[in-house]
Amino acid sequence: MIKGFGGIFWRTKNLEVVKKWYSEVLKIEIENWNGTVIKPEIGNETIFSFFTENDSYFPTEQQVMLNFQVHNLNETIEHLEHIGVPLAKEKEMNEFDKFIWIKDPEGRLIELWEQ
Repeated sequence: MIKGFGGIFWRTKNLEVVKKWYSEVLKIEIENWNGTVIKPEIGNETIFSFFTENDSYFPTEQQVMLNFQVHNLNETIEHLEHIGVPLAKEKEMNEFDKFIWIKDPEGRLIELWEQ
């Protein structure tokens, strides 16, 4: 019945700052309508997963965490270092592949994943 996710929508306190940050840091081309269309490519997966209220995988005060799949985590880290964006958590490798975490201007933890 489900073909895929249709979108991720949320409110922000400072639209222009957040748009600029996502554009510069994650290289997401935000268009005039304040969004973008990210089209899946072969090898890209979208995970839909639930966590208990007290699970510590991401901050309990944060209801939703974004996870972006990246092509090359080491290149992503180099880009983040170059523009001065610190990692919120160090690189982790486990049975699900490789991950790093950063925070957006409003403090939302974002997970970056290389499969």
